[in-house]
Amino acid sequence: MKYRTLGNRVSERISALGFGCMRLPELQPGGGTARGQSIDEKEAQRLLRYAIDHGVNYIDTAFPYHNGQSEPVVGRALKDGYRERVLLATKLPIWQTESIADCNSVFHKQLSRLKTDHIDFYLLHALNNERWKKIQRLGILEWALEQKRSGRIRYIGFSFHDEPPMFPVILDGWKEWDFCQIQYNYVNEEYQAGTAGLRRAAERGIGVVIMEPLLGGSLARQPESVQRIFDTASSRRSAAAWALHWLWNKPEVGVVLSGMTTYEQVVENISIAEGSQIDLLPPAELALFSDAKLAYEAARPVPCTACNYCLPCPNDVDIPANFAIYNDSVAFERLDVGRQQYKNDIAEEKRASSCIQCNECLEKCPQNIAIPDRLAEVDAAFAT
Repeated sequence: MKYRTLGNRVSERISALGFGCMRLPELQPGGGTARGQSIDEKEAQRLLRYAIDHGVNYIDTAFPYHNGQSEPVVGRALKDGYRERVLLATKLPIWQTESIADCNSVFHKQLSRLKTDHIDFYLLHALNNERWKKIQRLGILEWALEQKRSGRIRYIGFSFHDEPPMFPVILDGWKEWDFCQIQYNYVNEEYQAGTAGLRRAAERGIGVVIMEPLLGGSLARQPESVQRIFDTASSRRSAAAWALHWLWNKPEVGVVLSGMTTYEQVVENISIAEGSQIDLLPPAELALFSDAKLAYEAARPVPCTACNYCLPCPNDVDIPANFAIYNDSVAFERLDVGRQQYKNDIAEEKRASSCIQCNECLEKCPQNIAIPDRLAEVDAAFAT
């Protein structure tokens, strides 16, 4: 495994690949409202321990992942000496926090779930303009610093989901940040924090953790239009390898999180990480990514990463499943197959046609997708 620095404030060397625990294997696969209620714990433990045994030392989870089941599963997987071998990250859900008492309640529950007396990397989860105001109003920054001084938290950071101008406001708004976590990949260079945010954090010496390097796995399953572009290179790589090496090529990038669900994904990503290095890609290969981005965006109409933050839907629509089928049917030019999957694989009450336009999902979506409008688009494509 290759190891990298994470800014100027973190003393440890961090594995280039981190294990994101938002997409652990499930006994009832398919996401939707079942996500998190049926983690295949035996398999999840096998994947996590395999990754650790092969050098991964950064494990990332969060209070709400898998409907609250990710942290307990991770905690049990890190028994038998594995906790001592990793740097553990989890997050405070600001949208569930209305007081310092709530912070204490959530944090102590997290310590119990994770079977630990401290969190190595603690993030204020999914900050945006409103949540930034909220944490300042409630004194959550001071609370987090108190936990750090007590030794219960080692490093304090935040994950970011908002428009680009808000990122420097948060980054520069508190001098105690040790690291941050941003959504970043070759399709999202100007989205949310973007390249400008990555560089700004690096200039301040703040470590950068990358989430959604494969956009919920979609960059690992390329449409033919994208693959043809990469096939013009002299190097031969998988779609996932192209996307991951684009990130590791950058000196500002610290750890890259991958939400791995299968054993094959873990093995492949570790192998890719072992070959990573800064400035690995020559200029001719880097030049391919702008064309690949355009081809990708043209092929996949809805930028859904299947994070499931939009769920549960009040009317029980399985939003990510509808978008997944629609995106694949467009990307791989198989609308007829998508129409059959829509009718056969999604229960009628969970289809896009069941959306009542209540708009509750809009404020939950970190991608800022106009979900009701896009569900109407899905229904129109598949209704015939």
